[in-house]
Amino acid sequence: MSINRRIIGEYTGNQQGPLLICIGGIHGNEPAGVQALDILFKLLEIEPESNPDFTFRGKIIGLRGNLKAIEQQIRFFEKDLNRQWTEENIRRVKVTPHEKLPPEDQELKELIELIEAEISECQPEKVVILDLHTTTAFGGIFSIPTDDPESLRIAIELHAPVIKGMLEGIKGTTLHYFNRETTGVETVAVAFESGQHDETLSVNRAIAAIINCMRTIGCVRAEDVENRHDSLLIEYSKGLPKVLNLLHCHQISAGDEFRMMPNYRNFQSVSKGELLAQDRHGPIYAQEDGHILMPLYQKKGDDGFFLIKAATEENF
Repeated sequence: MSINRRIIGEYTGNQQGPLLICIGGIHGNEPAGVQALDILFKLLEIEPESNPDFTFRGKIIGLRGNLKAIEQQIRFFEKDLNRQWTEENIRRVKVTPHEKLPPEDQELKELIELIEAEISECQPEKVVILDLHTTTAFGGIFSIPTDDPESLRIAIELHAPVIKGMLEGIKGTTLHYFNRETTGVETVAVAFESGQHDETLSVNRAIAAIINCMRTIGCVRAEDVENRHDSLLIEYSKGLPKVLNLLHCHQISAGDEFRMMPNYRNFQSVSKGELLAQDRHGPIYAQEDGHILMPLYQKKGDDGFFLIKAATEENF
């Protein structure tokens, strides 16, 4: 597949600034991020016509993640692309001929080579990675920062609940990989979950998050961002804690025959001892009081559910 098909769009300002790399569809059954980026680049092209004072600093580029899985509308073919971002994996795929790699490794190779080439060409003052996702369950949007204070700042400005500690429950995501050590330039990564996979508003919320991110990192001026983008995210997050910590991640092994109990929604309260799921080993109960996040209602996935709990102010 041509690498150009991976590029949804790109927009370069006439002033120096950060390089914002947005990735949609790292999971092929999550179309909202790709659709949001497609709309965003159309909006950016016409913005100077309606707003002659519009200025843009730096560059934004939108990428499709797992191209082959997007075409088939499946999460992945052989392995979760958002669990492959380790330095060891990336070293391996870089030196392996493309045709000898399985599907997700081919995607990883193309993505990392494209991103590294973009950073090398732009020579930006800062790189920001915004990884756009959706979930199988309804009931809430959220952002996931790294332990970098700048990542947390950007996540909070997205006006959605912020889940801290998620990187301790999973491995090999874009958030684990992208930092100054791997790119050679100041780099910060954030993930944003805009709602349920097929929910129409998931696209709108992803657009709002991208625009808010552009404002937060200085690509666009605050006065050029319409209040409706903030309002859309704030309204949907009303009543939810602003910051939560990860309590537990239930990981699924091959052959577990994991089955989530029906009708759980993101951020739904659960009590210690509540039956959440079953697998071949027996019932799976909540280990603590808290809220459930990303209950698995699809066939493919390595994580059955996450338990989270509202953070106290001193733990923000």
